Amino acid sequence: MSDYQDVQSRPLLETWKQDCASFDIGVRVTDTTSVVTALENIAQALAQNNDTRLHFGLDPSLWADLRKLWRDLARTQLTFWDGDDEESDDSKSKEKHLRTVCASLAKFTRNLVAGVPENQTRAFENEPEIRRLLHYHTSWSAMEDDEPVPVARMLAQTLSNMVTTNDPLMSRLWETYMNLPEDQVVLIRLLGSPDPRTILTVLIFIQNCIHGSRKRITMLSRTTVGARLCISLLDVMLKLYDAEESSQAAQAFDVGYDILSHLIEHGLVPDLYGKFTIPDEIVAPHQTTLLKIVDSYLQSAQMNATSPATPGIIKVHAKLSPMLAQCFFDLSAYARKAVEKALGPPDQRSAPTDAQPPPPAELDVMLPKVCEALVLVTQCIVTITLEADQAKDHQTQDLTSEQDLKAFFNEAHSSDGGLVESLIDLLRLFDLFLPRIQFGKPVKNLPSAQETPTQQSTADPTGFQYLKRDLVRLLGILCHEIKAVQDLVRERGGIQIVMNLCVVDERNPYLREHAIFTLHSLLKDNRENQAVVDAIKPIGEWDENGVLKDTPRAVRK
Repeated sequence: MSDYQDVQSRPLLETWKQDCASFDIGVRVTDTTSVVTALENIAQALAQNNDTRLHFGLDPSLWADLRKLWRDLARTQLTFWDGDDEESDDSKSKEKHLRTVCASLAKFTRNLVAGVPENQTRAFENEPEIRRLLHYHTSWSAMEDDEPVPVARMLAQTLSNMVTTNDPLMSRLWETYMNLPEDQVVLIRLLGSPDPRTILTVLIFIQNCIHGSRKRITMLSRTTVGARLCISLLDVMLKLYDAEESSQAAQAFDVGYDILSHLIEHGLVPDLYGKFTIPDEIVAPHQTTLLKIVDSYLQSAQMNATSPATPGIIKVHAKLSPMLAQCFFDLSAYARKAVEKALGPPDQRSAPTDAQPPPPAELDVMLPKVCEALVLVTQCIVTITLEADQAKDHQTQDLTSEQDLKAFFNEAHSSDGGLVESLIDLLRLFDLFLPRIQFGKPVKNLPSAQETPTQQSTADPTGFQYLKRDLVRLLGILCHEIKAVQDLVRERGGIQIVMNLCVVDERNPYLREHAIFTLHSLLKDNRENQAVVDAIKPIGEWDENGVLKDTPRAVRK
């Protein structure tokens, strides 16, 4: 340290000692001007120079004084909280002074420890008091007021600076937090803050904690508190999704996405998905949100790739594939049963047309949510299988089992059969169940027989968006250049189903194009399949838009 810095630091240290010696927060809770001024001035000097921080940290008496301040502040704040049930002007004044001291002391500590491992280690003994104060300032009653928000944010920044780049301290803190009772985990409470700056601060803190540590990131998916923290993170992602670009809320969203990307890359999504399960529910809201993040990650990785998938991406795909296959089987089985109930007995079902179908006999209220999740799972599988096809095109030798994930999905089976069979059955049922929407013509949602007209008009159809399109697209990828799968589709009556999907449907953009591609894949170099198509005569006529329209009273084969 230079002599100049020593000269600059010495008066600040003396001021610190004098104010600490004369200040007793338990007695002078409303007389804080002197100590707050000293803390603010010293904090400003500490923020400007690393040598000043080093010099301050060399004085043993500073740490004793700092320890006393944090301990006394926590005791006074929490005692005041427990013993005061009145909203008097005096109590409000005391509360305001305590908040001011807390914010200034947090700023001082935050700047003192920044980038100085020795100072971080010495200051870490105050972590329990800082955590207790954070717990208080993030309580429901405290968050009703705007004034505690910046105090909580400053305390969070102090915790972050106290451990950042200090791996031993970071591990100690993270292990402590992941094993606390859930109601004491301040990170969860901070994520519930209405303030985007606070959320950004805590997300950067979490990001720093898990960076470069397999053990710490694994605790997010393997511990109860970690899973609960991830639930809060997913809630934040939904809240910030539409944030204005370049705003702090948008920055927080990006950091949250990065945290979740690390979980995906470490193969921890299957664990998390399982922990989000709610008894007696086929799919929980946070499972759907997690699938949205996974789908976004996979598509982003595919769009940003400049060559066939890297080993890292292939490993991510391989980790996700068993979970996605199981999700597909579970969701498709539920959807099939629900649609079969809605359609009624087979002899009462009509062929798929553009007309409004009769009201369903019974409609499962969970079906739209199940279909929403099914679309996401299907899109994830589409991305993975397309990547596997591209990898095969660039390989000069056979793919390993980890790389040939298209084969994995073609061979995947449940008690009800394989994935291809499930796809065909779903497409058959949904083509009967979901009316087509052509060129902006309105079509009512599918109500249950018990719904009132008001309920019918407000039903939410969004869960069915893109469903048939993505299912037929996946079928086309799975059968592409694989004769055994093409034959299986024919044997299950899938060719006729795909032909029926070569239509315009505004609920399923590009449905016709994907159905035509799938039909092409089914027919290529497959004479048996070509013969099936040759035997089918179109029942309808072409309109001016090139769409095959049903002829009245005609029956499809």
